[in-house]
Amino acid sequence: MNTETLDLGDLVIEVIFKDIKNVHLSVHPPTGRIRLAAPAWMSMDTLRLYAIAKLDWIKKQQTKLRAQARETPREYLDRESHSVWGRRYLLQIHEEDRPPVIELHPQHLHLTLRPDTSPDKREALLAAWYRAQLHAALPPLLAKWEPALGVHPTRVLFRHMKTKWGSCNPATGTLLLNTELAKKPPECLEYVLVHELVHLLERHHNARFQALMDQFLPHWKLSREELNRMPLGAEKWEY
Repeated sequence: MNTETLDLGDLVIEVIFKDIKNVHLSVHPPTGRIRLAAPAWMSMDTLRLYAIAKLDWIKKQQTKLRAQARETPREYLDRESHSVWGRRYLLQIHEEDRPPVIELHPQHLHLTLRPDTSPDKREALLAAWYRAQLHAALPPLLAKWEPALGVHPTRVLFRHMKTKWGSCNPATGTLLLNTELAKKPPECLEYVLVHELVHLLERHHNARFQALMDQFLPHWKLSREELNRMPLGAEKWEY
């Protein structure tokens, strides 16, 4: 894999040459870093023309990312606010010398843990709990949408991702869903799942893909807008 840099005035694009068939352009949070993955045989001149043709789209994506609200970093302390399925709950911590337990109450997210539990361990416990919420929510959604769409993914995995809500590998039938979706309204999870399932029918975001989304989930654009309006999680960005 070879990496080069493409300068377009005030824009700098990281170009990665890989063993792929098509060009993939992406704009990454938090600052709008631009990455272009390209087939190994493509020339920089060709990629420059491609990037110039996409300048308006790139700048719109950067503006959207820089304007989107972000959550403050969590310290996992008593009475701290945390989201579960689109609702805010106050973290309620109870220290006790026994295995950790997390329970969701009408107003509180109750966390019982040992007195010497570090903030990193508290974060890991909650991350595992959020993942479990998604595992529990998935089966009825798959039971609804697999027969409706006529597709059957081989695997659906959950992973904490910084740049996307979900992804699909049509070649293997594997779907990836972002664990942060357990913090968003349930309709956002359903939208992302349907979006990725439709990719098993149509790989690209083309007119056919949008027509399929319109057919099966008519209000999908409203769910997408809601998801994009919601604050992004506080991250430890490595670039």
